[in-house]
Parts: sequence; structure tokens; C-alpha cells
Amino acid sequence: MDQIHEEYKNAGPQQETEFKLWFNIQYIEDTDNTITVSVPSEFLWQTMLKKGNIDKIAKKIESLTGQKNIKLQHIVSNENIAEKGAAQSAAPQKKNDEKASFPASQKKHPQLNEAFTFETFIPGEDNSFAYNAALAAAKEPGKRFNPLLLYGGVGLGKTHLMQSIGNYLFQSDEKLKICYISAESFTNEFIWSIGSKIKEMDKFKSKYRNLDVLLIDDIHFLQGKEKVQEELFYTFNALRDKNSQLVFTCDRPVKEMKVFNERLQSRLSNGFSIDLKLPSYETRRAILLNKLKLLDKQIPEDVIDYIAKNIETNVRDLESALTKMTGYAELIQKPVTIEVAQQQLRDIFSSPSAGTISIDTIQKVVADLYTISVADLKSKKRDQKYVIPRQIAMYIARELTEYSFTEVGSEFGGRDHSTVMHSYDKISSEIKIDSSLEARIQLLMREIKDYKK
Repeated sequence: MDQIHEEYKNAGPQQETEFKLWFNIQYIEDTDNTITVSVPSEFLWQTMLKKGNIDKIAKKIESLTGQKNIKLQHIVSNENIAEKGAAQSAAPQKKNDEKASFPASQKKHPQLNEAFTFETFIPGEDNSFAYNAALAAAKEPGKRFNPLLLYGGVGLGKTHLMQSIGNYLFQSDEKLKICYISAESFTNEFIWSIGSKIKEMDKFKSKYRNLDVLLIDDIHFLQGKEKVQEELFYTFNALRDKNSQLVFTCDRPVKEMKVFNERLQSRLSNGFSIDLKLPSYETRRAILLNKLKLLDKQIPEDVIDYIAKNIETNVRDLESALTKMTGYAELIQKPVTIEVAQQQLRDIFSSPSAGTISIDTIQKVVADLYTISVADLKSKKRDQKYVIPRQIAMYIARELTEYSFTEVGSEFGGRDHSTVMHSYDKISSEIKIDSSLEARIQLLMREIKDYKK
């Protein structure tokens, strides 16, 4: 059993990366048929256990090693547990947590929010891939995960993870040249520099091309801004040549960007792109509990459940509801009840819902993305360029509205309900095996909801 870890690694870098990133399990030691691993949180372990992933990992190791009846036990990496072999060589207070992996600094980076750290991010199973890739980029900057692109909707944690990388590296070495900036601010700075003296453009280039870490938020803002994209392309190349770490966030996959520099798009596509998905109920509940702990506040369990079950949008909305409830509890000096929560949070819960989204909006947004007309979606045309977006639009209509299959069919050229059912079932099956299709549909759903505002 002593060779289990090496044998697993020898199975190939792709399996090793998948093992660590999707589950964030790190080998500690093995004894007989029991393997000890570390995970970032008890919540993640219990979620994996519930979904049967621990058994799958054990079986995978059995198939690689030939051993039978392998069992996995765990420790939580951010608890006070020393790494294997560290007990004799390290001081007693040196424990295996993220804070112990770099010198504690009292300084704050001027561009980074010190609240955005890996410790304050809840790595549920739905976002553990993004969390672990970001952590790996922070631990090994300029190596495997470079560039790193995090994409997804508003309030899902892209900026949190990006700034966590910056904070981690700054605490590790305050001398590192780290820059966090939004794409809009980068654009404004670039425009100002080209409108000033030649010296200012030289300063701009020198500032960004000599960084150790560049973090740019919301690069979808650069769509259509050709000169800024060109400058970022050259900055990208200069930093990659010196193995600087590059991290970007976006609201969509890079290949969905419109009017975007092909060379820059290619550079980003060749990096590591990960989407942040909407948090599951379990993750939403864990986020609320963690936020309460950070605030040192308490609200009843049934109210926590009520918020977690009713707010399915993003982390920002969850935290907004929680802040409102804790503030109200302090104001009235009484425990918050379900009835109070229902009354106080109705403005949040009454944000655009499924029943208020029109099929006209869905058709328009889908048609725009696929560069066809709404008439094409409703037509009898059978070319794939029309069939696929039509099926996607029907699927979204069923997901975001309360229209029946028959009613959806009538909005798509009078199609029979069985045609809509077939489209819905087909897309439902395909998104389970095609992550790019799933990401595209999530993007469309976000744009449809935003279109209403």
C-alpha cells in the first residue's frame, strides 16, 4: 500500500489533476487498506459522501493498484492537523492550514479586498473545481494554471476567487508586483495614456508588462474595443514570457465573446477555463452558516433553511438577505421568525421570476446569440443551424416559464407538444455530458433574466 500514491500519479497527469481538482483530495498516508486524505472542509466531504463520490474514488484507486476493499478516511486541511512528518521538524503551532503556508502579514494590498480569501470561500461540490484551480494557481503561480479564466454569472464568486489568489500571493511575498484591476479601469487608463504624452504610454506598458501577477476582472467589457484588446494581447505575451501569473474573469466562455481579438481569444482559450455554477441548496446553506459565523450572529435554523431554499440566484443575494435579517433582529431586539422573514424579504423574492419571463424574450436572446432571426426559430427549417437553437429555446422556455409543452409549441410555429417534449428531453440529456452546452445555456438564461431589467 506504500506505493498507492505514486501508482496513482503514474497513471497520468490528467487523472492526477482531475483527482485533486474536482475533489480537492490530497494524499496524506496509507496504512493497510485505509488511505488518509485531506479535504478543505467537512461540508465538502459529507456532500461527496452523500453523492457516492468517495466510493467512486476508492474503486478508482483499487483499479489502478489491484488492491481490494480500500477505505478512505479524511482530515480537514484547515483544522489543526500537522502534515505528515512535520511534527518533528516544525514548531508546535505550525499546522496544516492555509495560513501556515505563508508568513502572516499585517499589510494589506491596496487593490485587494482582504475579506476575499480561500478561507472565506465555501468550496461546495458545485464550485470545488474552480476553487481548487484557483488555489493551485496561488500555490504554483505561472505554472500549470496559467492563464486561468473564471467565468459565470453575477455574484457566483469569480472576483472572490481571483482576489483570493492575489491575497494568498501577497501574504506569501509582499515584494511581488501584483495588480488587480477591472477591465473598465484598464481601458480608461489605456485611453488616458494614449491621449497624453509619449512618456505616459511608455509608463503604462512598463507598469503592466513587468508584473508578477495580473488579475483583470470582467474582460467581457473589452468586447468591441480593438485597441485595448491589442494592447492586452502584447501585455499577455510579455507576462507569459516571464512566467507571470495571469487570471481573468468573464461572464461567459471566451469563445462566446463578440468582436474580440482572435489572437487574444486563442491565448485565453489555450489556458485553463472554468465556469462557476449556481450553488446547490447544500452549498447555499453552508454559505449562510459561514457568513453568520463571520458576523458572529445567530438566526433560527428554519429561517436559514427558508432563505437557502428560496434564493437560488447567487451568493450576493444570499448574503444580502442574511444581512437584512440580522440587522432587523438587532433593530427589534427579538428573534426572527419565518413570518418576519417572509415579510422582510419579499422585495428580494419578488425579483423577476419564471412566470414573468416571456417566450418572446427567450426567442430574441437565443436568436441573437446564434445570429439567426426569431422567424427562423419559428420556421420549419431543418438545417442544424436552426434546429439546435430552436431546441435550446424550447428547453429554456420550459425551464424559465410556466408554459405547458402545448403552449410552448404554439409559440414556436404551432408545433405539437410532443416536439417540444422531445427537444426538452434531448437538451436535458446533452447538458449532462456536454459542459460547453451547459455553460452556453446558463449564459443564455442569465442574459434572458438581465434582458428584463
